[in-house]
Amino acid sequence: MTASIDSEIDRIDSLLPQTQCTQCGFTGCRPYAEAIVRDAAPINRCPPGGARGIARLAAALGREPLALDPTCGSEGPRMLARIVAADCIGCTKCIQACPVDAIIGVGKRMHTVLPSLCTGCELCVPPCPTDCILIEPASSLPPWSDADAQAARRRFEARRARLVREREDNDRRLAGKVADKLAHARAAVREHAGDDPDSIAARRRQAAIEAAMRRARERLAARGGGPGR
Repeated sequence: MTASIDSEIDRIDSLLPQTQCTQCGFTGCRPYAEAIVRDAAPINRCPPGGARGIARLAAALGREPLALDPTCGSEGPRMLARIVAADCIGCTKCIQACPVDAIIGVGKRMHTVLPSLCTGCELCVPPCPTDCILIEPASSLPPWSDADAQAARRRFEARRARLVREREDNDRRLAGKVADKLAHARAAVREHAGDDPDSIAARRRQAAIEAAMRRARERLAARGGGPGR
């Protein structure tokens, strides 16, 4: 991907609402921006952006405006998620689904949506096992603005970076545990040298642990979290 294409994707991405709702059929606003720049998607697949968003994209790209694709959804007022406290079981699935960290809470305790941070993406609704999340018009808040979009993008990127760090840290911890088990297995083999059943079992354990450690290292290297040696 050339620097000029990257720059153009950044420009188009900056015109999208950054709700990360996936209604466009892509995993987020930037993937949709990339598809638009590469002529792999039309400019009319963003319901949160609505007619104004389509007009902005058309002007930026020198294209004709299009009507919003109804298969993606419909344009409407700003929406907010609200958790019905009496029905929340604290499963944390909505927290895991929220792309901008707009839901707070801990396991087995009631969760809460922060209205000022919620993008109304509705991604928290499907994973909720008790159907305790409602999506309602945000009548108390002004329409979604460019400043809101920029703030949402920062939260989305910060969350994504945090999840990568957490995954890498977890991989390292697992690799460390496997390394400890391998060291114990090798020690057992040295202690029970020979062909007796105990020694054979120890060698088998060592081989299994070495294979598991190799797989853990390969996963860590594939994720960019460290060398694969």
